[in-house]
Amino acid sequence: MSVADTDLVCADRQGRRVWIFLPAYNEELSLPPLLNRLAAAMEDAKLDYRVVVVDDGSSDGTLEVARRYAKEMALSVVVHEVNEGLGAALRDGLIWAVEHADEQDVVVSLDADDSHDPVRIAEMVRRIDQGADVVIASRYRPGSEIHGVPWRRRVLSYWGGWLFRLYFPIRGVRDYTCGFRAYRAASLNRALQHYGTDLFDQDGFQCMVDLLLKLRRLRPRLRFAEVPFILRYDRKAGASKMRVANTARKTVSLLIRRRLGW
Repeated sequence: MSVADTDLVCADRQGRRVWIFLPAYNEELSLPPLLNRLAAAMEDAKLDYRVVVVDDGSSDGTLEVARRYAKEMALSVVVHEVNEGLGAALRDGLIWAVEHADEQDVVVSLDADDSHDPVRIAEMVRRIDQGADVVIASRYRPGSEIHGVPWRRRVLSYWGGWLFRLYFPIRGVRDYTCGFRAYRAASLNRALQHYGTDLFDQDGFQCMVDLLLKLRRLRPRLRFAEVPFILRYDRKAGASKMRVANTARKTVSLLIRRRLGW
């Protein structure tokens, strides 16, 4: 893993910073419109921010796009020389952000495929300010909309969410799988101190569920909240990287193992 930073200065800064983590694999076409929207949303909200792009061994021009934008905005690049999967990208991106963040900062994760609208970040940060430790952009709250998601993925998300709410209820949480989340940096750091790198020991899309389940177990309890958002799957420039059957199998296996205490 290698890291490239542009004007990364954390010492002696005042106020809170929002660290925005983007796991990216072959997102050459999707990354520019997302970064443009993100910069505009942060400027409108008057939030101090830095983007962290984890290029997970992309074979297209994703890394070149990220490095070009790093010359124009507050953006750092973490590079995986080979594709290691979403779990590894999640691990390295969130650990990197926590290591650079102050206690009062907020760490946000969202997909790099331009399906998550960064305009929701301001509301998520406000909920952190109001006392939440984790805020999820949920597809299952009044006001949410879903555009362009294939029916198989909708079914998987619905039944997966129902099962996890049944066996691992978290007050205030309906959406266990969405990767668009905001975390209080101090709470993420506490989780890392408790679990170490075992906080990120899942390699596939189920890593988002597993992270939530581990945060659920922390004592004293964390506070969770959700905000509605509009999922724009129709803006994806390429095919989905999720293999529905494989993800379903791994998610059910995860549920069983965590239910048994493994």
